[in-house]
Amino acid sequence: MGRRKDLPLMERVMITDIGAEGNALARVENLVVFVPMLIPGDVVDLRVVRKRKKFLEGRVVRFHEYSSDRIEPRCSHFGVCGGCKWQHLPYHLQLQYKEKQVRDSLTRIGKVELDEISPIIGSSETYLYRNKLEYTFSDKRWLTNEEVNSGNQYEKENALGFHIPGLFDKVLDITECHLQPEPSNPIKNAVRGYAQSNDLQFFDLREQKGFLRNLVIRNSLEGKVMVIAVFFHEDIEKREGLLDFLATEFPQITSLWYVINSKRNDSLTDQTPVLYKGDNHLVEKMEGLQFIIGPKSFYQTNTKQALELYRVVKHFAGLTGNEVVYDLYTGTGTIANYIAGSSEKVIGIEYVEEAVNDARINSEINGIRNTFFFAGDMKDVLSRQFIEINGKPDVIITDPPRAGMNEDVVKTISDAAPDKIIYVSCNPATQARDILLLSEYYKVEAVQPVDMFPHTHHVENVVLLKRKTI
Repeated sequence: MGRRKDLPLMERVMITDIGAEGNALARVENLVVFVPMLIPGDVVDLRVVRKRKKFLEGRVVRFHEYSSDRIEPRCSHFGVCGGCKWQHLPYHLQLQYKEKQVRDSLTRIGKVELDEISPIIGSSETYLYRNKLEYTFSDKRWLTNEEVNSGNQYEKENALGFHIPGLFDKVLDITECHLQPEPSNPIKNAVRGYAQSNDLQFFDLREQKGFLRNLVIRNSLEGKVMVIAVFFHEDIEKREGLLDFLATEFPQITSLWYVINSKRNDSLTDQTPVLYKGDNHLVEKMEGLQFIIGPKSFYQTNTKQALELYRVVKHFAGLTGNEVVYDLYTGTGTIANYIAGSSEKVIGIEYVEEAVNDARINSEINGIRNTFFFAGDMKDVLSRQFIEINGKPDVIITDPPRAGMNEDVVKTISDAAPDKIIYVSCNPATQARDILLLSEYYKVEAVQPVDMFPHTHHVENVVLLKRKTI
């Protein structure tokens, strides 16, 4: 089949910016072209691979010039893994483009008139900052372009690593990841080696068969380690063999769990982890508070930067000790408990029942008695009646998922008429959309981006909205 004539080759294209989803951007004859894995200053030949209504998508055919800003990526998997797409971009420029993303979203989507925003708060650590990684077992290792083009024949091989972006059943074998402190890499590699030596079957994601499914590694700042091995079916002898190997080889593992997950997706939300050895939790400390982290607990994956984020929230809230605060999408109650000492009471609402239980435990172990947590769908729980019972909020803190808030929730927040809304978001685009919905009664007073994930395009943003005087 010949190449479609309407998908042309564009020659000597200069990359000028970074746009949506962290992809590089070029303008050719009034057309916008998005290309992954490039940075401004690169000059390339592009093959158009997809036409959209308002833009084109392309891929690199040939480099003519490399940007003077380009640096050498640390990771050997860069360009294939897809997890850290900006390793070739100096960190100060990463921060610059993230700040630009926030500003563009708020002005273009949210119609916010911004004089200025606070400079983005960069991460003190740009590598080894994650406290959690999840690896996938696959019996069909993804071959790199170099391997495919080498002409060599490869037998079906196992992989323990990360999914190829956009391909649920393709897994790249990861030998070294620079995102999580040791002993993350040695544990992962030892598990792979043990499984290969003992003929443990890696999972077939398409056919849904095999034994080894996932490996989750968590750690705390104090160096404690939790490992969760996920199996597709029970085999006591093989399971105990692997878990005993881990316990013996890595005494640093203080909490060792396993899960039997025989359903089609990898989510552990509806599964029951079983403690095999050690403690049933990790403990993370933050400004005198302790937070219990279990095998299914949600906790910000950049621990040190989470504290910076919470400090911004607390500063924006400007609490005096007399306020009723609602913490929406509270998760395990980290923000709620962090601000409780400066509030009259804090009401936390979260969809996941187990997260709410963790939030209550976190309040209890810290001796906090003015937090109250409720589980359920936000649009159902946060009602006029709920507010009448629990008190009118002076301040609402909201930290929704990437999709943002349901319109009914936005309306209820507006009707509750708090003096301040602090909107925390990992997606400036949906945050801006929701701010536009609130704009009849609320005005943006301050904006503070926070970088939680160096070497990715993702950015956390905190916006302070104050009620307009009408």
